[in-house]
Amino acid sequence: MGTILNVIPSVIRIGSWVYPSPQIIFRFFTLRSFKMYTALQKIHKDRDAEPTEFEETVAQAFFDLENTNQEIKSDLRDLYINSAMQIDVSGSKKAVVIHVPYRLRKSFRKIHPRLVRELEKKFSGKEVVFISTRRILRPPKKGSAIQRPRTRTLTAVHEAMLEDIVYPAEISGKRIRYRLDGSKIMKVFLDPKAKNDTENKLETFAGVYRKLSGKDVVFEFPITEA
Repeated sequence: MGTILNVIPSVIRIGSWVYPSPQIIFRFFTLRSFKMYTALQKIHKDRDAEPTEFEETVAQAFFDLENTNQEIKSDLRDLYINSAMQIDVSGSKKAVVIHVPYRLRKSFRKIHPRLVRELEKKFSGKEVVFISTRRILRPPKKGSAIQRPRTRTLTAVHEAMLEDIVYPAEISGKRIRYRLDGSKIMKVFLDPKAKNDTENKLETFAGVYRKLSGKDVVFEFPITEA
């Protein structure tokens, strides 16, 4: 008795037109849905909000790296992000800003240079910036016995955000310069040790900080005497 083969036709011909068969379409969407479901495990949004299309793309990039990059595979296994957005820095230059859980901040920094390098390959032409998720609390009402932690004030959160943006460079000093029109700009000095890794990203750092905080900032490396 001959063997009966379960062959699934890949196409259906109707006259001179060729269409994919229903079985192939079903298989394609089943595999795609499964892959997207597993990729979405890499993003946990606040209040179970639905991720945007761009956030799904970033989550997929994390999922792909975890499954293909042996160098950081084990480190990425327990990591996930909170949100992601694309920011116009200047002209046609764009940056990918990724918010990560504060409690995973040290784990992300452990692989920061390698992770940024791999993600920037996937998002060609865009620079990647990681920022820890922090919440700002309103000042307590007058007469309230509740004390607001300093780390939850607007000033403290913006200072911490600045440190995240420039990482792995460290901030060695700050100076406020007042303009003639009454506005002010903050000049931030970075440790020269990280100059080779971050010098070409200073414009991106300033653009991201301005977009997220509404404050102007200029980054510089102190001039060291020979």
